[in-house]
Amino acid sequence: MRIIFAGTPEFAAKTLTELLKTEHTVCAVYTQPDRPAGRGRKLTASPVKQIALDHNLAVEQPINFKEQADRDKLANYQADLMIVVAYGLLLPQTVLDTPALGCINIHASLLPRWRGAAPIQRAILAGDAETGICIMQMEAGLDTGPVITRASCPIRDTETTQQLHDRLAELGADTLINSLPNIVERQNKAKPQNDVDSTYAAKLQKAEANINWQQSASSIARQINAFNPWPIAQTQWKEKTLRIWSAIDIGERQSATPGEIIDINKSGIDIACGQGTLRITEVQAPGKRAMAINDFLNANSLSIGQHFG
Repeated sequence: MRIIFAGTPEFAAKTLTELLKTEHTVCAVYTQPDRPAGRGRKLTASPVKQIALDHNLAVEQPINFKEQADRDKLANYQADLMIVVAYGLLLPQTVLDTPALGCINIHASLLPRWRGAAPIQRAILAGDAETGICIMQMEAGLDTGPVITRASCPIRDTETTQQLHDRLAELGADTLINSLPNIVERQNKAKPQNDVDSTYAAKLQKAEANINWQQSASSIARQINAFNPWPIAQTQWKEKTLRIWSAIDIGERQSATPGEIIDINKSGIDIACGQGTLRITEVQAPGKRAMAINDFLNANSLSIGQHFG
C-alpha cells in the first residue's frame, strides 16, 4: 500500500520506525511545524520528522488544512491509507476522505474510555487496572470513530507515565503492523463506540502537580507516577518547591497531621496523608538534579514532625 504517516512525538516515532520495515511504501510524512526547544529555544524538528529525514522521505508540515493548496498536495500523494499517531491536529472531513481507505488512528487507551490529549496520565491518575491501545477509523469527532482492533495491558502499581508510554508505543506499533495485511476486512468489521461509556482525558495543567496531603497516600502516589516525566508532582518545604519524582504508598495507618514527616530512614521519608502513609524515594530541590532520598538527606536537614505543603 501507499501510506501517508502523520505523527509528531516519540510515541508516533516508534510506529513510523516499524512501518518502514514493512513492504509498504511511506509516500509522505506529515508532522507538526518545528518548535522552539531547549535553553536556547532553537527550532527543533519533531522525533517523527527526524526519522523521516533520515530515510529521505517527503516531509509536510502544514499549520492546518484550511488552505486548498495543502489539501491538494495531500491528494496528489494518491495514498491508499493515512496512519495518524499523536499528530496534534484535528483533521477535517475533507482530509479524512482523501486516502482511498480513509485515515486510521492509534490511540493510547481502551476507547471509549479516555478520549482526548492525555489518556496515559488520566488512566494512571484514576487508578485504572488496565489500559491499552485502539486502532480506530477516524471521524471528524475527537477519538469517536469505530474501533478496528484493540490490545490491552495491565497498569503496574509503580508505573510512571514514561514507562507506560514506552510500553504502549511498542504495543501500538506491533498491533498496527499485524493489522495492515487484512486492514480492509478489519475496517469493514469495525465496532462503533458507545458514547455513554466515554470519558475525557483533558490535557495536563501544571497546577495539577501540586500535592494535597489531605488526599490518600494511594491517590498521591498515582499523581506522582502520572506526572513523571511532566510536570512532576511538587510540594512546599521550607518555603521552597520540592519536586517529587518517586514515592510509594506503604499502606500504614497513622494519626499524624497530613503532610507531617513521621519517619526518616534509608528507604525514604514517610509522610502522613489524609489516609495512609506515603514514602518518598526520589526528590529534586530547586536548582538541583533529581536524586535518591539518601543523597537528598546527606545535603539537607530534615526531622520528624516537620511538614510538607
